[in-house]
Amino acid sequence: MFKFILSCFYFFLPAYLANATPPLAARAGILNFLARPIDGGRNFLGRPFLGSHKTWRGLVLGILAGFLTVLLQAYLWRFPAFREISIIDYQKINLLFFAFWLPAGAVFGDLLSAFAKRRLNLAPGAKFLPFDQTNYVIGAFIFLWPFFDVKPDVWPVLFVLTFFLHIIVNRLGYSLKLHKAKW
Repeated sequence: MFKFILSCFYFFLPAYLANATPPLAARAGILNFLARPIDGGRNFLGRPFLGSHKTWRGLVLGILAGFLTVLLQAYLWRFPAFREISIIDYQKINLLFFAFWLPAGAVFGDLLSAFAKRRLNLAPGAKFLPFDQTNYVIGAFIFLWPFFDVKPDVWPVLFVLTFFLHIIVNRLGYSLKLHKAKW
């Protein structure tokens, strides 16, 4: 069971990094010229469409971080230890397609959650359990399931694993003053 959980974590590592990159990039002040809201400040039904904190910088760097992680995983697949924990065969998939769609799905899930939070009149950073913790699993699933044959038991494990990992990592980030919310 531990090996399967490790395999799920390794498979989803590009999405985890895609999700973690935007706030870290904002904190570091990287590519400030892209720190513009994706929604351009527009409203929908009297509320912000996504909010000013969802920026082009986060979108671009999140997808790029995930993309590069998939390429690294594809390189590491040649080593038996990594091949053994890999859920997918990086030599049999359309690597560039996968490398884009996995992190893009994760970022999309986060944007979809932000859109829902704005409709519910929740401020950025407000608690939105369990979606704050799992929105990128949902987004990645939506983007991947039509194209990639990932065993169905992977997704529930990722949902639960991500829920707890997200809380642990955010609490750590909050304690280190890298994140504004504990959840």
